[in-house]
Amino acid sequence: MKYLPYFAIIWFLAISLVSIVITCYDKWAAKNRPRHRTPEKTLLLLSALGGSIAMYCTMHTIRHKTKHMKFMIGIPVILVLQLAAAVGILYIL
Repeated sequence: MKYLPYFAIIWFLAISLVSIVITCYDKWAAKNRPRHRTPEKTLLLLSALGGSIAMYCTMHTIRHKTKHMKFMIGIPVILVLQLAAAVGILYIL
């Protein structure tokens, strides 16, 4: 239990880095290799696993998926749910 905050920080940093890399790759693939795109389900799963802040910021920075309502509404909703869960967990502990 004492290592839980460290594990959470390492997980958040790792999944955020993966989210950034995969989002940038999908942007590159959209222009250069359309047959090798990352499925939208994968991008949303990475967001749900903890990469929502990184993915949202990356999407706006590189202007990728910003016209898709699924992403522009879905990722902020996932982020709010994650923040609520984090506050709930901190309250319980």
